[in-house]
Formats: sequence, C-alpha cells, structure tokens
Amino acid sequence: MIVRKSPAELEKMRRSGLLVYQVLRALAGMVKEGITTWDLEVEAERIIRDAGAKPAFKGYYVPAAGSKYPYVLCTSVNDEIVHGMPSQKRVLKAGDIVSIDTGASLEGYFGDSATTVPVGEPNEQVKKLLQVTEESLEMAIQQAREGNRLFDISGTVEKHVTANGFSIVREYVGHGIGTSLHEEPQIPNYVDRKSENPRLKEGMVLAIEPMVNAGKPESRVLPDRWTAVTKDGSYSAHFEHCVAVTANGPWVLTRP
Repeated sequence: MIVRKSPAELEKMRRSGLLVYQVLRALAGMVKEGITTWDLEVEAERIIRDAGAKPAFKGYYVPAAGSKYPYVLCTSVNDEIVHGMPSQKRVLKAGDIVSIDTGASLEGYFGDSATTVPVGEPNEQVKKLLQVTEESLEMAIQQAREGNRLFDISGTVEKHVTANGFSIVREYVGHGIGTSLHEEPQIPNYVDRKSENPRLKEGMVLAIEPMVNAGKPESRVLPDRWTAVTKDGSYSAHFEHCVAVTANGPWVLTRP
C-alpha cells in the first residue's frame, strides 16, 4: 500500500528534508584530501542531534545483513556503490569520489538524500559520471507528476544513463518514504516489467536515487555484509532526493 501524505505531513517532511540537506552541504564542504570518512560521520551525527532529530540509518535493521546498521552515514568510496561504512582508517585522497548518503527523523517524519563528491579535481570520465548521474536524477524528478506512472521515472533514468555509456545498478532501488524510512513503492532506476507500475497521485513522496556505474552494472557485497561494490572495480556514483507529488508538480523536499 502506498501512503499519501497530507499538506501538513508534507510540511513536516520538508523540515526533516531540509535538515538532511544541511548535513550533506556541510559534509560536502569538508571533503578534501587527508580527512577520513569517520570525520564526516562525527560531524553528521552532531548536526542531526543538535537539531533534536534522530539519525535514520543508525540502528536500522536489514535482514540481508543480519544486523542493525551501526552508523549515521553511508560513505561509499570509488567502486563502493552504497552502504559503505565510515571508518577512521578510510583516508580520502586526490582522485577519489565519495558518495555520502544519510537520513534523519524529525517529529516522526523521515528525510533521506545522497550526493557524490569528488576529492580534488576529477578526471574527465569521473566528471562525466557524476554529471550524468545527477542529470538523470533531475530529469526523473520532473516525471514525479500526478497522472504519470512510476516507470516514467525509472525509464527516464535508464535512458539518460545508458545513452551516455554508463550502467545502472539493478540490485538497489529507490523507495517511498514518510513515517518509515522505507515505504512502498520500490523505485527501480530501470524499467522492470515484472515490477508494479502504479499511477502517481498527489501526496505520494518518493526517494529517487540513481546509482550508476562507470563500467558494468553487476555488484557484489563485501564480507562485512553491508558494503556493495562494483564487480569490475569501476567507479560508482549515487545521488538522491525526496520528491513529493503535488497538484503544482514535483516538490523536492530535500533542498531549499
């Protein structure tokens, strides 16, 4: 069942969304050669707690991993697609890219967003990977309109990414969001005819999150049972926003 939110609920989600935006903006400004992903983790938790909110990821149970996620952030570096874990040992260096994904719960409503930040000046292929992934998200957001279908979002991402020579991760998808971090519907970044293709209606809130590989689409999970990496070692980028379907068109809740 897809839960549609009232205008008052959307305003609450807006507040949690703007908090997540504030966190990601602060962390993106910190990314430079020599800092660790743990430095990002500490600052993210401070901002979320100071705002009177709760980290959405910390303590979140995932059956496939068999445990609760222990951190506020997912920090996925280079060939790590998603769910990379912050570490004091992971020192960022020039040429790296780091995908920072986080969420927060404020007044019982969740926000969730991700960005991928280069360390120093990226090479041309990496620059293109980041640009195309972010473009695919922006184009998908424009499809989050009443009367469209879910596949309008999925197909828009797939078409733009593949036309630029990159590939889409199949195993990890976007999701609905509200009083739970993950709600229906699932939002693949490709058209899967076996999936549901509901019509979009006012009040739906969708966490749209393209995960795009520079090489082939296949992934594998590391022995930590969380970190997903590209099988071929190619770089991967990840961008995400929470988008409300409104009578006036798409409303991105996770940025001003």
